[in-house]
Amino acid sequence: MGKFPRMTLPTQLVLRALLNEPAREMYGLEICAAAGLQPGTIHPILARFEDIGWLESCFEDVDPREVGRPRRRYYRLTSNGVEQARLAVAQARSKVPQTGSFGQPQHVGELT
Repeated sequence: MGKFPRMTLPTQLVLRALLNEPAREMYGLEICAAAGLQPGTIHPILARFEDIGWLESCFEDVDPREVGRPRRRYYRLTSNGVEQARLAVAQARSKVPQTGSFGQPQHVGELT
């Protein structure tokens, strides 16, 4: 099955951004924009995913002087990572109670 990291809201947002197009390589700022998070938030999350084998990364093959910026590090979910990420997001979603108006818990099917 594999290790599941703690499913904080930022962790879930990063996973959802990566699962949007699981085969696509994305660099850090793209993931930030897709997840709606700051770079300082996502990089520790990405490192944890890489440590447990859910992500792989590589630096682009460019000369920073020629492109006028630092090299980008691209991240992509591994095949096992896609599977585990989907399970983790589904489990996290099932643990979050739905809320109605004013943040009060709402029973499924209840109208607000």
